[in-house]
Amino acid sequence: MRLLVLGGTEFVGRAVAQAAVARGWEVTVFHRGRHRPPPGVRSLHGDRTAPDGLAVLAADPGGWDAVIDTWSAEPRAVLAAARLLRGRAARYVYVSSRSVYAWPWPTLDGTPGAGALVEGAAADAGPTDYARDKRGGELAAVEAFGEEDSLLVRAGLILGPHENVGRLPWWLTRIARGGPVLAPGPRELPVQFIDARDLAGWLLGAVEQSLSGPYDLIGPPGHGTMGELLDQCVRVTGADAELRWTDPEVILAAGIEPWTELPVWVPPDTELYACVHRTDVSRALATGLVCRPPAETVADTWRWLTEIGGEAPIRPDRTATGVDPEVEARVLAGGGGVPGTTPEEATSDD
Repeated sequence: MRLLVLGGTEFVGRAVAQAAVARGWEVTVFHRGRHRPPPGVRSLHGDRTAPDGLAVLAADPGGWDAVIDTWSAEPRAVLAAARLLRGRAARYVYVSSRSVYAWPWPTLDGTPGAGALVEGAAADAGPTDYARDKRGGELAAVEAFGEEDSLLVRAGLILGPHENVGRLPWWLTRIARGGPVLAPGPRELPVQFIDARDLAGWLLGAVEQSLSGPYDLIGPPGHGTMGELLDQCVRVTGADAELRWTDPEVILAAGIEPWTELPVWVPPDTELYACVHRTDVSRALATGLVCRPPAETVADTWRWLTEIGGEAPIRPDRTATGVDPEVEARVLAGGGGVPGTTPEEATSDD
């Protein structure tokens, strides 16, 4: 297989390029040269937002079985690339987001009225907001390649090595500091996410199967819990940290924002929880999605984080994550936290 990755040097794009090389595919990555691409790929440099930024791609004689594009800014950049590559690539895969759904997002429980898409998006639009930019990117892919030759991958929460959004790396660095840690309860709360490498594996399988149309893509509901995620953070860091499991009501009363200030977590029994952590991925599972244990995602992310010096890169177009240390200390000092079990106790059969 001959694959062109638009990007290919950060997080999901990097995972895709690495997985394709591991399969023996011929991989070309088109990127701005700001980050070193993974070994085994062929590099083309260009800035798709600049005038003539696609010139090197236009001049390249190569042809591809598929293009995988992870772009998340102005849709017109997707449209320009897709139009250029029509006739030179057999399939265009656009990694989108579940954010393209109008609220409330569709859930496993069948939220009434869910499934509509955000309005106001256009394939030739400049930058707007994340949801409309991603929807515009979908429209651009379909406009250039048609419905049969385009695949729209509406991803949910993505974690894993090379994460540049600040979710799992934030938890790891916070727990590595040690001491009492504000752990949002309940500890058995199921959470839904996907390792970027498992997303990449499904994408390549989808190319091999010539899949088309939209797919919601995230790990199955209940694949992990907040307790499993944070206990594993304690294990892999070896930190002298004590998880203080705290009721959602206490956290919300303190003004702490779910999802952003305490990454991954949202309070149970809410519409937000259902939309984020109750996604139906039966179609993805039926077409080959396989997800590794959450413990492996945490361990590998910590290994990568330590290799780069302990500080994860953060994309400039994403908001900062993590609760303020003073706010965390104030909540814990107010008795808003029950000492948790040790990781060993948490996994015992008792």
